[in-house]
Amino acid sequence: MIFCARSLLTLLFLFSGLMLNAACAAEMRCGTSLAPNALPTPKNQYGEYECRKAPIDITDQASLRRGAAMFMNQCASCHALKYMRYQRIATDLSIQPEQMKQFLQLSQAQLNDDISARLAPDLQIKIFGTVPPDLTLTARKRSPDWIYTYLLSFYSDPSRPLGVNNAVLPDTAMPNVLDALHKEVGDQAFKARIGDLVNFLNYTAEPQQQKRKIYGIFVLLFLFIFLIPVYLLHKEYWKDIK
Repeated sequence: MIFCARSLLTLLFLFSGLMLNAACAAEMRCGTSLAPNALPTPKNQYGEYECRKAPIDITDQASLRRGAAMFMNQCASCHALKYMRYQRIATDLSIQPEQMKQFLQLSQAQLNDDISARLAPDLQIKIFGTVPPDLTLTARKRSPDWIYTYLLSFYSDPSRPLGVNNAVLPDTAMPNVLDALHKEVGDQAFKARIGDLVNFLNYTAEPQQQKRKIYGIFVLLFLFIFLIPVYLLHKEYWKDIK
């Protein structure tokens, strides 16, 4: 019984540690300086610029579908989602067959294929000097807030080969491919579009995250409830020894 109680307490401490790590990740820094033309970002007491808060809502199916459409239309030429399949996205996000056919026609892929970049790697190297990274797990590696801030932090820089730079990732090789969209829809609508895109990338990084959170709540409730009889049994077994 002592071992069981200690195991439960250990699990609770581990959970607390995970929550603390998540909180620290949410405060990820996005840089120490901003270019004059970059969109302003809040500054903390250490002089580092904090990431903007991305509008993440894994339960917002409409936002996820808009983000999927934006990725396929704006990003999939260069970036891949090699750990995701078209079929999985269509099922999870309830995307209509007509829209999926449009996505597949753009890439000439099959429904069960993984999502590969439409440009060949050798052509990407010729254009950009490197192969653009796969984005499936970027939201876990960098955090959604980092991606959101990065996509809003491009600015004009004539000294760069492509004429643009980024305040979050200086000397980035990525062109500002969303600049035309930004000029077309304006600042507020553009931020909303980027929010949908980042929400979608957050989903691709862990499609089961919503179910995991729900199951985690039930597991913690069970552990808290089970701790009561374990504690009472522990007192019953040891009362004579004391």
